[in-house]
Amino acid sequence: MIKFYGLFVEVIIPLALPKNYTWAVPEQWRAGIQPGVRVEVIFGRNKRYAGIVKKILNEKPEAFQPKDISNVLDTEPLIHPHQLALWEWMAQYYMCSEGEVMQAAIPANLKLSSESILVWNEERSYDFSDLSDAEFLVAEALEIKKELRLTEVQQLLDVSNVYPVIKKLIEKGVCYVWEELKEKYKTKTETYITLDPVYQQEEKLADLLNNWSKAPKQMELLLSYLHLQKTAGEVTQTQLLKKSNATAAQLKGLCEKGIVRAEKRNTDRIRSLPKDIQIDFTLSEAQEKALGEIRQHFTDKSVCLLHGVTASGKTEIYTKLIESYIRGGKQVLYMLPEIALTSQIIRRLQKHFGGYIAIYHSKFNPNERVEIWNKVKTGETQVVLGARSSLFLPFKDLALVIADEEHDASYKQQDPAPRYHARDAAIYYAALSDARVLLGSATPSIESYYNCEQQKYGLVTLEERFGQVELPQINIIDIKRVPTKEKGKIALTPPLLEAIATSLQQQKQVILFQNRRGYSPYLLCTTCGWIPHCSNCDVTLTYHKIKNTLSCHYCGTSYPVIQTCAACGSHGFTQKNFGTEKIEELVTEAFPDARIARMDYDSVKGKNDHDALIKLFEQQRIDILVGTQMVVKGLDFEHVNLVGVIDADGILNFTDFRVNERAFQLMEQVSGRAGRKDGKGTVLIQVSNPVHPVLQFVKAHSFPRLFAYEIANRKQFAYPPFTRLIQVTFKHKEKHLAEEAAHIMMQGLKKDFGAECNGPAQPVVDRVRNQYLWEILIKLPKDARRIQLCKREIQQQAVIIQSNKRYRGVTILPDVDPV
Repeated sequence: MIKFYGLFVEVIIPLALPKNYTWAVPEQWRAGIQPGVRVEVIFGRNKRYAGIVKKILNEKPEAFQPKDISNVLDTEPLIHPHQLALWEWMAQYYMCSEGEVMQAAIPANLKLSSESILVWNEERSYDFSDLSDAEFLVAEALEIKKELRLTEVQQLLDVSNVYPVIKKLIEKGVCYVWEELKEKYKTKTETYITLDPVYQQEEKLADLLNNWSKAPKQMELLLSYLHLQKTAGEVTQTQLLKKSNATAAQLKGLCEKGIVRAEKRNTDRIRSLPKDIQIDFTLSEAQEKALGEIRQHFTDKSVCLLHGVTASGKTEIYTKLIESYIRGGKQVLYMLPEIALTSQIIRRLQKHFGGYIAIYHSKFNPNERVEIWNKVKTGETQVVLGARSSLFLPFKDLALVIADEEHDASYKQQDPAPRYHARDAAIYYAALSDARVLLGSATPSIESYYNCEQQKYGLVTLEERFGQVELPQINIIDIKRVPTKEKGKIALTPPLLEAIATSLQQQKQVILFQNRRGYSPYLLCTTCGWIPHCSNCDVTLTYHKIKNTLSCHYCGTSYPVIQTCAACGSHGFTQKNFGTEKIEELVTEAFPDARIARMDYDSVKGKNDHDALIKLFEQQRIDILVGTQMVVKGLDFEHVNLVGVIDADGILNFTDFRVNERAFQLMEQVSGRAGRKDGKGTVLIQVSNPVHPVLQFVKAHSFPRLFAYEIANRKQFAYPPFTRLIQVTFKHKEKHLAEEAAHIMMQGLKKDFGAECNGPAQPVVDRVRNQYLWEILIKLPKDARRIQLCKREIQQQAVIIQSNKRYRGVTILPDVDPV
């Protein structure tokens, strides 16, 4: 057999392909080719993509003749080799493609977009007589210019929807479509004003000012410039015009006289502070001991869990660790589960580390994300604070990963693929660069704590609050014993109202936690009991009083408020249960003089809304804060002495094997917001089942007791950490097709994995966005070989199912370690 030698590359392109493809490297591109650079490739007929070189190969694939790459887009790699290794592991472990990982990892403006261009068909002469007026206009322009971009066609026809016209021209052979890649990232430039070198001599400048006769506005401009230069250093055109209240024309006149110069410079979109380390606190004895133990564990273990009660000062320990890594010239990734947490922490860390630290999350615009990406890649940024997407940044010399609130479910990506868990992926990523991982939480996940018991991770415990402040006292209110005039649950019981009044009298702050947003979770017809449902999902519609709409919290569709029952025609509706909007209203009625705010998804949608609300609460400009899980997670407020959990039943009664763990974490975390400074904190939990075992663990602030209780149940019923779970979801707009596909998959898995498979079954919410859902849950023993065999079998069965025309429209989604 003859082998063909040359240079070939395996390229990852941002598509969900079953495998990566190979392209040939022409002679002119060979010098610049290396793993991690972007290359321009044609995939399919004419579709162009910017892919990333994964491997360089010297032998041609045997099965096909590879196409040539069209261009090498980078002079140096966009990502480092250990990132490519992370992508490969993610794709294999979480059952997706490397293209899907790339799509999630690379900022949008580095992926390049493929722009469609209409090209005149030179191969045939064309009679324009059978063209419509619009088609004729485009064809005539094409004949002259030879090619047109879609935007130019839109301008030509003065309409946005030009696709019908283009389709007709392609069908008639007038033109064809070509794809061109265009760079989306643009460097930001700003105009800086400088004094002409002649007038930088004091005598010349004094002479100029003393003999100024005309143009008083230009004189004012010059004086403003001199003032700004003294106070701010460098002066931008925008700053100068704003300060002097002058026009660009007046500034231009000053430039033309040769007094000042204007020059364009590249500038950062995100202003960074000066690099400076200022640690203005000392650790307590307990914190010093914990820090020493962490360092000791890091000598022989790559992962350590810091289990410290709420307000024990974990952040100060992180800060001390970060300081040592910065001084050693290393990089640190500080991960938080949600963007919401980053604003308060970044202010603290910037106070200590200035420009050494940067923040990275999905609310930055695409160009800002590219700038942070480049600074991390060069090592200019040493510390990154971010949500789970920060894991994909191209760290040059990563030495430490901190996963704060490591128990939080938000670390798990749901849709789209890759459905990765950032904490687990960070542990793998750190191992690639011999970095250390510190997990931190007051309420660790059962899996992480189990790994400590198995000596896989190091364990360090902080059992007291900073300054020996006491943990809050927890009181359970049995709402069944509270007399009420109305049927149904009571939102604010007399003991809670009394406690709020006392806190306000003491000029303290209150947090009220209700894990439902909106005003009322559902409306009920008083005559026949009919409940309005979403037309796209099998869920009840939530009433939002502020917008006066009914909203689906699964697909986001809004509906006008229903006045007439669709079942019986009556007009009487009652609101059942309560969300954060109603709690806010009830508290306002009870305490009209109090300053009340609400923190939930509806109230903090903007980039800076969350930060602004937290600042107001920190500054004691808000007395009572009502919120969902956003108020629970890791926030630090000095003046809160009362926390109310409005409806603990809603947390304790989920159908999930992690329900007890989650309930404990939520209640313990929210209780941890109380009495952080002086220890005089109280937590009131309203519940209808006061003897629930989890409530006893929360009252005692005892995670070890919860762990002992849960681990026994998990072992008995074969749930993690004793097994690995894979959930396979089937989606289709036709219920029976999703069901049939699930049953076919089940039959295929039964032979080798029958004992470990559960289902197929419909989930509690069995239709979302007009797609019916069926699920199979597989519990596998912790045997890497068997898990890998099962994953391969699932993927093979999915290919078999979707090769059948009947099931081609069925979406099959495997989720490894579902949360």
